[in-house]
Amino acid sequence: MVSENGYNYFVNILIAFDQLVNAFLGGACDETFSSRCHRKQEKSAFWKSCRILVDMLFFFDKDHCYTSYVVEVERKQQWRY
Repeated sequence: MVSENGYNYFVNILIAFDQLVNAFLGGACDETFSSRCHRKQEKSAFWKSCRILVDMLFFFDKDHCYTSYVVEVERKQQWRY
């Protein structure tokens, strides 16, 4: 169900797009790219650079990649109908 202001719909579209980008780049289809960047940052300089870049893009959301990772791990990323 879409809220009166369309917020839930907009957030769901953003999450779906994020997951699509991750899938196109070889990641799991149900994980966001942001979460993947945090999870893999210790494995290579590439992923650490990606995490830094994504966190800079989402400057208004402190520790965006970490927060996305926690949401994934705790399975709190639920579609809102």
